[in-house]
Amino acid sequence: MAPIPRIPEPPRDAPESYVGLDADGAAQLARTRGWRVVRTLPPGAVVTMEYLAGRLNMEVEDGTVTRCWAG
Repeated sequence: MAPIPRIPEPPRDAPESYVGLDADGAAQLARTRGWRVVRTLPPGAVVTMEYLAGRLNMEVEDGTVTRCWAG
């Protein structure tokens, strides 16, 4: 039988703390806090609903993070 995969714990960080920050600076900060993948998206972007542990999604408008969530 194959071993059960171990899903890594996401960083203990508050995604809402990135709202209002400059997108480039927020992405760098997120990586230093342990997020493995930082994805920036335009407002209203269509994204799939799969959850990826360690990914931080940032909705960015005019270079500023307007919404942020894990997965």
